[in-house]
Amino acid sequence: MDVVIDTSALIAVIVGEPERNRIVEFTIGNTLIGPGSIPWEIGNAFSAMFKQNKLTLDEAHKGLVIFDSIPLRYIKPDFVNALKISKQANMYAYDAYFLDCAIRQKAPLLTLDRKLKAAAQNLNVETMEV
Repeated sequence: MDVVIDTSALIAVIVGEPERNRIVEFTIGNTLIGPGSIPWEIGNAFSAMFKQNKLTLDEAHKGLVIFDSIPLRYIKPDFVNALKISKQANMYAYDAYFLDCAIRQKAPLLTLDRKLKAAAQNLNVETMEV
């Protein structure tokens, strides 16, 4: 089964947040997919963690090694559709890319982001409970 995984879930796995083991359980044997923006979002998340003194450069380097080991299939967003979703849900396009991907691939969304999950449910996108 295809599963759209968002940056929040990937970061939880990479940095060992409490949800890590459950996310790994959900994803074993499934194909993880998402928009091609994911690597940039991982970098942005790490830079935000730097500002909060929650991550060192060495930890980020180790995190990138972990990220590179996660098999992800990137899907090019339908930018027109993603912008419609962005406008409708009053969200950033980066979040709408995940919803667009889930809708077009008919795949559930795995996220820890409550606002993204609520927007997904409003669009009748299946979400996975972590």
